[in-house]
Amino acid sequence: MKRIGDVLKDLPIRPPSEAARGAIVITDRETVKCPICQDAGYLRNDYPVGHRSFGKTTICVCRERELQEANVESLHQLSNLDVLSHLNFETFERDVPGVEEAYAAALAFAQNPSRHWFFLFGPVGVGKTHLAAAIANYTMSSQKVSTYFDEVPDLLDHLRATFDPNVGTGYDERFQLIRDVGLLVLDDLGTENATPWAKEKLYQIINHRYVEQLPTVITSNVDQKKVDDRIMSRIRDHRLTHYIEIDADDYRRPGDPRKVRRTSRRS
Repeated sequence: MKRIGDVLKDLPIRPPSEAARGAIVITDRETVKCPICQDAGYLRNDYPVGHRSFGKTTICVCRERELQEANVESLHQLSNLDVLSHLNFETFERDVPGVEEAYAAALAFAQNPSRHWFFLFGPVGVGKTHLAAAIANYTMSSQKVSTYFDEVPDLLDHLRATFDPNVGTGYDERFQLIRDVGLLVLDDLGTENATPWAKEKLYQIINHRYVEQLPTVITSNVDQKKVDDRIMSRIRDHRLTHYIEIDADDYRRPGDPRKVRRTSRRS
């Protein structure tokens, strides 16, 4: 019986031309994109045998950057902000007395959303969604912040579509992406189907962003008493949230022009 060393010596060396059929090729250091990992995407931890990290790999900064860019694009496609690209600060009708104040507050938030929340409350048709989408579009394009915009019912539908108790990977990844996104914009809070599952998932997202003080925009037109007390308690926290209540007529209907009769300061 031959020894393993002798067997290995007898094995033929695969020529470079067979690289496309599976040979391992070491890229020339002068041509690699990432000199840290040699374009492998991962780094091997240099620990001795017996160490708890022996044999494990660490993701390289180049690969981490690629994953972040992919996540940003995934959220962008999911939120469908391309369809709402026309809802920006330039197209918002602010020539009606009183609207300028709400517009200015939304623009100020978009320019500096760090560690704050922005809550717009008021009846249908007073421009809440337009301002919320304008914040999302501005922050994404000008501030280069990863942004997710969605109506709350659609958000929960997206989560339900990926939820499988037996295979949770897809759901877990999407849930974490939405929970940790740079700017989360939730439109029409309170209009969702308030099942126990939906309430819990929504609370988990909002509570996480509350604890971490992640920039969040929320709009609603329903009686706040109908919204989960745990959620409203966090939204109404004056230390974190810029709260604006808009009392106006639906500008989509004929009649008097839209008016914002009252906008509150931070409360």
